[in-house]
Amino acid sequence: MNFILLSGGSGKRLWPLSNDVRSKQFIKIFKNGNTYESMVQRVYRQIHNVSENADITIATSRTQVSSIKNQLGDNVDICVEPCRRDTFPAIALAAAYLSDVKKIPLNQAVAICPVDPYVNKDYFEAIAELQKKAEKETIGLFLMGIEPTCPSEKYGYIIPETSNQISKVKSFKEKPTSDIAKKYISQGALWNCGVFVFKLEYIISKAHELIDFTDYYDLFDKYSSLEKISFDYAVAEKEKNINVMRFSGYWNDLGTWDSLTNEISENKIGKAILNNTCENTFVVNELNIPVLCMGIKNTIVSASAEGILVSEKSESGNIKSFVDNIEQEIMFAEKSWGSYTVIDIQDDSMTLKVTLNPGNSMNYHSHEHRDEVWTIISGTGRTIVDGMEEPVKPGDVITMEAGCKHTIFADTELKLIEVQLGKEISVHDKQIFKL
Repeated sequence: MNFILLSGGSGKRLWPLSNDVRSKQFIKIFKNGNTYESMVQRVYRQIHNVSENADITIATSRTQVSSIKNQLGDNVDICVEPCRRDTFPAIALAAAYLSDVKKIPLNQAVAICPVDPYVNKDYFEAIAELQKKAEKETIGLFLMGIEPTCPSEKYGYIIPETSNQISKVKSFKEKPTSDIAKKYISQGALWNCGVFVFKLEYIISKAHELIDFTDYYDLFDKYSSLEKISFDYAVAEKEKNINVMRFSGYWNDLGTWDSLTNEISENKIGKAILNNTCENTFVVNELNIPVLCMGIKNTIVSASAEGILVSEKSESGNIKSFVDNIEQEIMFAEKSWGSYTVIDIQDDSMTLKVTLNPGNSMNYHSHEHRDEVWTIISGTGRTIVDGMEEPVKPGDVITMEAGCKHTIFADTELKLIEVQLGKEISVHDKQIFKL
């Protein structure tokens, strides 16, 4: 099984747990045993539960690479888009990556899936069956359509020719009004969930028809000049010979706080107290301080380093326009080596709490416009400062002046307080060196 998982989006609709580098698929909110997992971890695990040897490539932007590696490990295959160009260029680039870099045979089937649906195992079992059919058939493109549970205005619709499990596609419909959606459903319409299945040679051929390029490396270099266009518009809606599989299992697109809370197994995550007069209230608290709720109903409370949301559930889908007007530093981010939280910002300083995972290290780097001071608060490891290596333990303080090359290795989980000092503190002020 070959999967390309599309990981895009920003953190507007699930603010304050998400931000421009921490999209909704990275929020660890779903209970898995004694721990919590994110959407991307859940989907990745589910695919491997269906096929242990499944080949998974994640197509994403540069800003998400660190979060993906943090949550799925350094060995995960990632096809990085140089910039955002919508789903067709992303799929074309990922397909070329499979063919030219991973050397996957052109006659093998590939499934394109969003990285963030809330589904059960049968969803990926159905996709596996669709891949087998795609490899046997001469038809170029297969889709999976979701049996609608309501006349939703949020999704595009696929109109099949018949009510069979697999049918030719009659037409596609844009996101409708509720009344029009009812008419579509009466015609047997399915929600378009963004799943496409085809032989690799099919999409490589389509990419060459629409884009002038030689191979993956050439396409990567030309990527910023490509037209922004979705796969639906570029390919699916123009394809004359296309089939859709009807899927009636559970599927939920978790695009708002309201829909997300429907899948959370408990009504509080983190430090939270709800008195017995609260009803249908959910608290997700990433801060190390308690949140107390009393007598509130149908409410979402979410607290993180980015801010605090208190919303009536039905209103939570309208937060994007308000969040668009909030300007501030990224206050929390996951990196390939761990994570950091900003705990204080002043005119000439920024203070962060940094966590490095065992066996990981930062890049060996320097800053031109700021000094840094590290105070080790837990764990053990090693620093290298201008080529000199020293062991570190709780209580140690390491000072780096501007221009000084430095890094830190974590032997155990290592936590430190980093104080950045300077008048031009910026994430772009960083030069990386080889050790």
